[in-house]
Amino acid sequence: MELGLEFVDVEYVKEGAYWYLRLYIDKEGGVEIDDCAEVSHQINEVLDKENPIPQAYMLEVSSPGIERPLKKREDYIKYTGKLVSINTTEVFEGYSRFTGNLKGLADDQVILEYEGREIAIPLSLIEKAHLTFEF
Repeated sequence: MELGLEFVDVEYVKEGAYWYLRLYIDKEGGVEIDDCAEVSHQINEVLDKENPIPQAYMLEVSSPGIERPLKKREDYIKYTGKLVSINTTEVFEGYSRFTGNLKGLADDQVILEYEGREIAIPLSLIEKAHLTFEF
């Protein structure tokens, strides 16, 4: 993207009677309100022209927040050393939810320090992962 921004995630959800298209963006040094406004403007131009969504919706552009989702392989490398939470699609080593220190990525496995030991969770089993705020 021209603005030096990264698209982190997109959601299209219905809440109550309204549909929302949510875009989460990030950049080195953090996202500012002007970044969100510019992306919103550019995306609106494309969506208005192409009209890919038939029903009315609200467009929201924001940063991913302090509990940023981990979506790409690169995220697991970039955030090595951080506290993360991971949900798996099936039980793995007796659990389906893990919170621990991210040690990195090796051979398509996320290395996590969990309960005093290192475990290697296959990327293919990860349903959802995000940074976890430390108090």
